[in-house]
Amino acid sequence: MCALYGIQSLPRLVLVSFLVSLAACSSAASHPAESHSTLPAYRNASLCVDERVDDLLSRMTLEEKAGQMFHTQIFTGPNGTFDPGDPSQNRASTIDRVTTKFMTHFNVAFSTASTKDTAEFVNRLQRLALGTRLGIPITLSTDPRHAFHDNVAAGFSAGDFSQWPENIGLAAIRDAKLVRKFGEIAREEYTAIGIRVSLHPQVDLTTEPRWARTNHGFGEDAQLTATLLDAYVRGFQGDTFGAHSVSTVTKHFPGGGPAANGEDSHFEYGQNSSYPGNNFEYHLIPFKAAIAAGTRQMMPYYSRPQGTQFDAVGWAFNKQIITQLLREELGFDGIVVTDWSIITGSGAGGEWVPARAWGVQELSESERALLVLNAGCDQFGGEERPDLIVDLVHRGLVSEERIDQSVRRLLREKFLLGLFENPFVDVQAAQQIIGNAYFRKLGDQAQRRAYTLLTNNNSILPLNHNTNTKFYIEGFNKTYMENRNLTLVDTPAQADYALLRLNAPYEPRNNTLIETFFHAGSLEYPEAEKQRQAGIYAAVPTIVDILLDRPAVVPEVAGSAAALLGSYGSSADAFLDVVFGVAKPEGKLPFDLPRSMQAVEDNMEDVPFDTRDPVFRFGFGLAYPDSCAGASGGACFS
Repeated sequence: MCALYGIQSLPRLVLVSFLVSLAACSSAASHPAESHSTLPAYRNASLCVDERVDDLLSRMTLEEKAGQMFHTQIFTGPNGTFDPGDPSQNRASTIDRVTTKFMTHFNVAFSTASTKDTAEFVNRLQRLALGTRLGIPITLSTDPRHAFHDNVAAGFSAGDFSQWPENIGLAAIRDAKLVRKFGEIAREEYTAIGIRVSLHPQVDLTTEPRWARTNHGFGEDAQLTATLLDAYVRGFQGDTFGAHSVSTVTKHFPGGGPAANGEDSHFEYGQNSSYPGNNFEYHLIPFKAAIAAGTRQMMPYYSRPQGTQFDAVGWAFNKQIITQLLREELGFDGIVVTDWSIITGSGAGGEWVPARAWGVQELSESERALLVLNAGCDQFGGEERPDLIVDLVHRGLVSEERIDQSVRRLLREKFLLGLFENPFVDVQAAQQIIGNAYFRKLGDQAQRRAYTLLTNNNSILPLNHNTNTKFYIEGFNKTYMENRNLTLVDTPAQADYALLRLNAPYEPRNNTLIETFFHAGSLEYPEAEKQRQAGIYAAVPTIVDILLDRPAVVPEVAGSAAALLGSYGSSADAFLDVVFGVAKPEGKLPFDLPRSMQAVEDNMEDVPFDTRDPVFRFGFGLAYPDSCAGASGGACFS
């Protein structure tokens, strides 16, 4: 049946609204192709998407098809110019990637450029693509970029975008309507700058509390995750997928949460997923919900299974997982893009990282690529080696029909997103839309709502204070206090109250550059740090805010601090608003907080809520009194 092609208007969320034409799919009788004789069929917007895809595919060389199957990061050169490339990192120049390798899918890495500069770069890139033989537009994607965490391998801090808590904070709020609103806002900000694919949501269930990717997911409860990701996908894609949409890549199928010993599979020492509780099916629940919600793409993780009926190779190499389970059993017919650099490796910050080809390290690059294609994947993430695919076809190891199967999916997505009609962005509109006051206000409110009040001895919070109250602070800049005309002192002994903002405990690792971005290892503070904090708690009533990017083993903080708050990505102003009653904490824990590392080590990686006798259980969170009065003049709630 002929696929409908429709371009929907963007939701009116900001000052600028967009009207674009709706071109319905019509039969050749009602819209004869001869009336568009000057256009190739794939350029004719009055034709069905499937007709246009078939026409374009028929015109493509094998080399042009192979280029579509690679999706890697793109950088800007000096002053917004094209990246000249780096042969030492096996990175071709942007011009070569587009014009010689025929690549048209890129993950944007502009974390510091202004909106104006980025928009102008995007238009320059699209003009480069338009000048190629077939003029296939670029599809731009991004890792999460609306929160605080900055990790070159997993997500970017917000920059010019509105700033929200991490996904784990949205899970603490437990408001599906808010998650849908976030998705709509992120969609409008993305499309304004030309980003049409979100390399998220991450829906892995964090049943292993040490796993370093916890902050980008929705916690360890499968049903809560399923509910929130449904709203997330619909927010990004809209009610009807089309030119207003951002295509979602749900990851990491079939679940990266059961990480053996909590170690992440970006690293060889964390390559295994472990299922001692035989709980594999539990981790599929969010992915089934994502398929029901209409997610367009899926990304398998690096890890390889241990203790299951599946072959012990990385998920993207595994035909049992991609073809038999995802496609045949679960009925997913969308795009499957691999996680980054599983074939040839990659360069990061001048450092070469070998391929994350767990279970098939002994195979050649060509053999790995063949295994990925045979497994049923469509696109290679973090790679730029279309020559491998061309060679496999020439050697008769892969048919061109198999290549066409994947390229058809990838091209169809471009047509549905309206990129062939208008790949460019409005530079002025982008500056009005991205990070506008309304979007920032909603993000700021969510940061405050996500706060989880864990202890509140003698109802010390919200904090009463006056102009004579003295504060000792750690973990944030003193200007935030000075802007509120609050008095600071140098030591806890001089203070009436201490305010501490702490990171959750982790073990710093720096064997490689990328390791420095992952918080892994122990969930408890070293003994010296425990003693240092204990001295503060003994000297002065102390309010502690711990950034829970992972669960924390902090019973000593819960027992000694005057009040303990958990946060999931928030500004210093958000923290102070909660402390002084200008805002109230609404969050509920999205995971258990264990009592000891022994309990963590004894838990089964694939089973939720099985750490023995946690200090605080999933769903715990105190509230402020219905009415209160802070001497600060902050509004307590009635």
